[in-house]
Amino acid sequence: MKRGYSHGQSDDYGFNVVEGGVHIHDLQATILNLLGIDHKKLTFLFQGRQFRLTDVAGEVAKEVIA
Repeated sequence: MKRGYSHGQSDDYGFNVVEGGVHIHDLQATILNLLGIDHKKLTFLFQGRQFRLTDVAGEVAKEVIA
């Protein structure tokens, strides 16, 4: 991760994203990537179906990686 980097911007109340928002699936994919885990291959079986931690979405947010 980039040190001292603030990604995106929120409104004056910190409630809504104004620019540069990252979805939670993207955040999880980025964290897994930094740990050396391919989020698209990490699946688990639940009730007879294969699931991913990042669901069917989630892409690595390359702009926050140094």
